[in-house]
Amino acid sequence: MSQKTKKTFHKRPQHEEETETTLYEGRNEVMELLRAGRTVDKLFVAPDQNGRMADIVAMAKAAGAVVTQVDRRKLDAMSETGVHQGVIAQAAAHEYVSLEDILQTAADRGEQPLIMICDGLTDPHNLGAVIRSAETAGAHGVIIPKRRSVGLTATAAKASAGAIEHIGVARVTNLSTAIDTLKEKGVWVFGADAGGDTSLYQTNFVGATAIVIGSEGSGLSRLVREKCDGIVSIPMKGRVNSLNASAAAAVLLYEAVRQRIGEEQHG
Repeated sequence: MSQKTKKTFHKRPQHEEETETTLYEGRNEVMELLRAGRTVDKLFVAPDQNGRMADIVAMAKAAGAVVTQVDRRKLDAMSETGVHQGVIAQAAAHEYVSLEDILQTAADRGEQPLIMICDGLTDPHNLGAVIRSAETAGAHGVIIPKRRSVGLTATAAKASAGAIEHIGVARVTNLSTAIDTLKEKGVWVFGADAGGDTSLYQTNFVGATAIVIGSEGSGLSRLVREKCDGIVSIPMKGRVNSLNASAAAAVLLYEAVRQRIGEEQHG
């Protein structure tokens, strides 16, 4: 897979809770953090007997980070995810972008917007997995609400497998207002629900599209559902009649990818 071009986002002024330092854990997550050009304050590494940390340590030192070798037990005590793989980086908390930044990213690529909206996900593993699917599908951004939703925590970053460094995440005060703004910009908004009246395979995702995934427990909120241009469902053939939120997001995103590739080939 070719290396992705580094993206630059214009950042919004942030609240205090968004500018605190946070921990990034694991070899892949820390490597992606450094590759993205993020400022790393400190790098904590356990004794490296196999040379696996050599590249990470070299990149961190080149970036001006303070590299400290510590006992693995100290990393265990510091770790929020429990899977640090012998390395933890301390850096500024991940910055959120604006809705306008996401739309501008699509414009810069010369593509119709493809946006994932998370309506109240509370599990950071789910959010991280959605971000990972959105980035690999070439989506232009992810939108989450400030209230009743998990943010970009260390666990979410870990679950994204580094994707969080390559796609903008907007955190909005009011999801319904954000959807109104997208619709004013010509974006069609489709909510995903098992009871949707239209199959995703009968829905046109080729144009400017935002896909809304509901919370793990209650699905789409009433106000958000009412704002959607349509409610789509994923056909279920087995005895279990629902998918995990992040799995559903991946299915929907890649149907959009399939349609868009087909449009390009026949365009």
